[in-house]
Amino acid sequence: MWVKVAIASEGDSMSSQVSAVGARSPYYLLSEDGKQVKAVKNPFQSGGGGAGFAVASMLADEGVQLIISQSFGENMTGALAGRNIRWNIVKPMKVEDALKELKSW
Repeated sequence: MWVKVAIASEGDSMSSQVSAVGARSPYYLLSEDGKQVKAVKNPFQSGGGGAGFAVASMLADEGVQLIISQSFGENMTGALAGRNIRWNIVKPMKVEDALKELKSW
């Protein structure tokens, strides 16, 4: 069963690489049923602290149930847990490959 997924991404397409960072990722690609539905440019990519909390709130507002990245900081995982959003860490790969792996989980 598919859920609404956000993939932290280096670019705005499915062929982009999954970002090495969760909260400071340049983009979040939102996917439903394994297909990209929206690319969200991260307004919290640079600047002061609190990116993890802000991103968790933004993704919760989008209805995201799972976020995928290569890594997450403690602040972000705490904020995600508080909003009942699951997270999964993947090795370096393209967004489309991460979604294919998700299908087999």
